[in-house]
Amino acid sequence: MTKKLAMLGLSLLVVGCMALAAADKTYSGTVSDEHCGAKHATPSKAAEECVEKCVSGGAKYVLVSKGKVYNLDAQDKFKGMGGKRVSVKGTLSGDTITVTEVSQGSSMMHMLHKKSKEKATT
Repeated sequence: MTKKLAMLGLSLLVVGCMALAAADKTYSGTVSDEHCGAKHATPSKAAEECVEKCVSGGAKYVLVSKGKVYNLDAQDKFKGMGGKRVSVKGTLSGDTITVTEVSQGSSMMHMLHKKSKEKATT
């Protein structure tokens, strides 16, 4: 009897861990394109123009997050977000994020980081 209970408990634990692993996670980064990749890791007006030009020429949007470039499955959700900071919610499989939600991130953290760098140099 205790052996059956132990197996049941172990089975529930395994199923619970698998469910957690498949849950959506949030990835923050900058939207770039597959041609430029990590070149546009920092949001800027120049990056916005370059990414949107490349995408209009047939390139696909990608997410640059913590130095890694991720493919994005829902290309239509990123229209107009090239070169901008975003938060992407979805599941990761290999190097592709299956996107469930995307929102444009605040550039406030970027501005604070920039100000702290300026203070350090003065």
